[in-house]
Amino acid sequence: MITFAQKILTWYTENKRALPWRSTRDPYSIWLSEIILQQTRIVQGIPYYLKFMATFPTVYDLAAASEESVLKLWQGLGYYSRARNLHTAAKMVVEKFDGQFPQTYEGLLELNGVGDYTASAISSICFDVPEPVVDGNVYRVLARYFGIDTPINSAEGIKYFKTLARKIMDADEICDYNQGIMEFGAIQCTPKNPNCMYCPLHDSCVAFQKGKVLSLPVKINKTKIKHRYFNYLVFSDKSGHTLFRQRKGKGIWQNLWEFPVIEAKQEIDLKTLILQMDGFSDVEKVNDILRYNEIPIIHKLSHQHLHTVFWIVETDEILEGGIVVSELLDYPVPVLIADFLRVWVKS
Repeated sequence: MITFAQKILTWYTENKRALPWRSTRDPYSIWLSEIILQQTRIVQGIPYYLKFMATFPTVYDLAAASEESVLKLWQGLGYYSRARNLHTAAKMVVEKFDGQFPQTYEGLLELNGVGDYTASAISSICFDVPEPVVDGNVYRVLARYFGIDTPINSAEGIKYFKTLARKIMDADEICDYNQGIMEFGAIQCTPKNPNCMYCPLHDSCVAFQKGKVLSLPVKINKTKIKHRYFNYLVFSDKSGHTLFRQRKGKGIWQNLWEFPVIEAKQEIDLKTLILQMDGFSDVEKVNDILRYNEIPIIHKLSHQHLHTVFWIVETDEILEGGIVVSELLDYPVPVLIADFLRVWVKS
């Protein structure tokens, strides 16, 4: 009888995509691809992977880079803590492990930003460690094939699926098997409209037999969206300077740059904005304030929606610590700011 793992391996041999990191088992390359692809689609991640490999071809190059250059290269991918963890982990590999990635699952877990999935992926792909991967694609394949309705983001579900994955994996072909089941979930057993009739597993897939394909996997909705209202003050003095600041603290966009911002509990008008500007500028020297976008830009993050308005503030004041407008494009910024700069700096 052909096992589940054997079917996955056969399918993978016939259908795997030619991805740039599939031509190597170098742990630096595999680690870099895995960190980039966390919460990022492959089509979006490939250009970033190629840019990082070209700019930082070795872990030594990445470790020696400035955080600002790493964040700038990462710009547009979102979830910037990944980039900071990437940089910190590179330094750990160089300083603690003499430039060599740990070859065990447990050793890899010591690196910043490396959890169960990433440690399993790197150790199995690079070093043939028989450790099963469980990512979003794998959860979906297993939940459907075995008809499991235990929520995948519950403590019980996480433990159950990891145990199941270990039980059915092909330990002897773990490198290809782990990549195969993830690939299967990505292009065959897709979240929406999977092509079940041409699936090599459909004859024994519980979800297909019971008509539950689109209802599995089950996930508890724990996320409550928070709405925040950002008002960016885009100052412009007569010498062509503006104010630009690095965002500190542990919130969103840590260490990225942005214009001074007034955050409110709801959308505000010009009069309210002026009353709150004292901490940023001498209001008496402001010539004009123009609302740049009439309709707030809604920037959606995983747990937050940012309702954003840019205000152009022309002032006679010489801005202390001001930055030449043309230099703003050199700074690492959130994609929300980058989109604004692409238009405003050239206008």
